[in-house]
Amino acid sequence: MRIGIVGCAGRMGRMLVDAVLAAPGCELSGGTERPGTDAVGRDLGEVAGLGTLDCLVEADPRRLFEFSDAVIDFSAPGATILNAGFAADTRVALVVGTTGLSPEDEAQLKTAATRTPIVYAPNYSVGVNLLLALTERAAAILGDDYDIDILEMHHRAKVDAPSGTALGLGRAAATGRGVALDRVWRKVRDGHTGARPRGEIGFATLRGGDVVGDHTVFFAGDGERVELGHKASSRAVFAKGAVRAALWTHGQPPGLYTMRDVLGL
Repeated sequence: MRIGIVGCAGRMGRMLVDAVLAAPGCELSGGTERPGTDAVGRDLGEVAGLGTLDCLVEADPRRLFEFSDAVIDFSAPGATILNAGFAADTRVALVVGTTGLSPEDEAQLKTAATRTPIVYAPNYSVGVNLLLALTERAAAILGDDYDIDILEMHHRAKVDAPSGTALGLGRAAATGRGVALDRVWRKVRDGHTGARPRGEIGFATLRGGDVVGDHTVFFAGDGERVELGHKASSRAVFAKGAVRAALWTHGQPPGLYTMRDVLGL
């Protein structure tokens, strides 16, 4: 399967290149970077620190789709939505790991997915996706007698908060309770907030150092507390999961899928 990488010169992009090369049944079809960056025109293997691959980094993402069976995109919301259009036009599968997409962006992904398979997940770690499933189940069993808070910590350079994974955990908890997350969430607590409303799902965000990603879901009841958590020590788990998702799209009909579909959870 020919797999292309958007944003191939970034930290995550280099790991994706490595993961594609290491995965059985995969061929690296190419990679792109923003026009004007130093990586454009250089050998993709050298950019990724893997030696010469006789494949140049390009600035035109449309060409990447023309030579790929699937494309993996962990870039930025504006670029991802543009690439979703290319995926729809070329009927090439798209795996999206970009976080910080707005509801309008997600609606455009859904529209593009009517023409090609698109996997969109807040996190491609197998362990995190198990945590999502467990969180939904625990929320359903415990009910709103238990207060839910989601604590996440990432490296100092992360630009969005709460993280996409934390929001995904919030949606899983809300689904377990049969409510819409945006009706019950509390993203920030500051000052005199008053007593906590019943059914609220809260978020707390920490940033610092080089933390890859820590997430804990707290279910706090009277007399006991349940904690479900996951700690990532390497971004390689995200890259491996994304390549697994790209391989899974082979033969799938158009549609908007999640990593839970890929794993059969």
